[in-house]
Amino acid sequence: MKRDVVILENPSELGAGTRGAGTGPISLRLEDNQNGNAVYGKYPHVTIPSRNEVLCKATDTPSAKYINQIEEQNLVLINKLQEQLGSNKFPLIVSGDHSNALGSIAAIKDQYPDKRLGVIWIDAHADLHTPYTTPSGNVHGMPLGASLGEGYESPSINQPTQEVEDAWHRLTHIGKNAVHPKVLATDLVLIAIRDLEEPEWRDIDDNRIKNYVPARLLNKSMEEVAEETLTYLGACDMLYVSFDVDSMDPSVSAGTGTSVPNGLTLDQAKTLLSELYKSEKLVALEVTEINPLIDEHNKMAKAALEILKHLL
Repeated sequence: MKRDVVILENPSELGAGTRGAGTGPISLRLEDNQNGNAVYGKYPHVTIPSRNEVLCKATDTPSAKYINQIEEQNLVLINKLQEQLGSNKFPLIVSGDHSNALGSIAAIKDQYPDKRLGVIWIDAHADLHTPYTTPSGNVHGMPLGASLGEGYESPSINQPTQEVEDAWHRLTHIGKNAVHPKVLATDLVLIAIRDLEEPEWRDIDDNRIKNYVPARLLNKSMEEVAEETLTYLGACDMLYVSFDVDSMDPSVSAGTGTSVPNGLTLDQAKTLLSELYKSEKLVALEVTEINPLIDEHNKMAKAALEILKHLL
């Protein structure tokens, strides 16, 4: 399918627990530069400035670390992403950590508030936490929690400060139209999830969120998974795919902050994304959590680049 692609680099790593994901977008671009510019030589790219310098200071919001700066970063992302959507571009978003996806989802829904958005989340983790349920305080575990909005989540295990509660309320309503929620639990599909805390499993069960754990993928081809996913989200007007590289098995590369065994193979990831990319309803695709600082020979960026070459 012919698309007017623009690459949107968002190197923010404010939500990650392990430093280095902010260099992921650059490592992907440099890898492509050294191998013929098959992607970046074909499509324009825009880089969003980050606020990663605040990581030099300790956070004062431990149940949602750096949440105020993450809000600021996502407001900038929303504006940049909506510029591209408003120009009928197809944003290929390459982000540092997964907290940025809350801004991507918000931008799409805010741009098309009357359309029903389906989200396909390919990740080892569900990222359904909130400041009330997180064991770590890392906001890259909360983007779907923010997108599903206030009121859906499991009972609290934390008591956030008033500052965090106020910031969380703003995040769940972020965007000029303050759409809340951004996505319905019935319009969400989780693929390759396998490393979740108990509150997230409870949220999945209570909200009947469609998901594919490794055991459910054993006897299915990626073509079947894609077809089932697109059929399940058939009532949605538009789709967004978020691909966390930790959805792949560590045998592909350990170059991500939270690698987990029993993930997708590189070929499975290529096939799955290629099948989803064929959908006319797809309005944006995000690739996230490449971390070359904990990798060897930039293997994860090479794998991600191979996927994008196959896709585009």
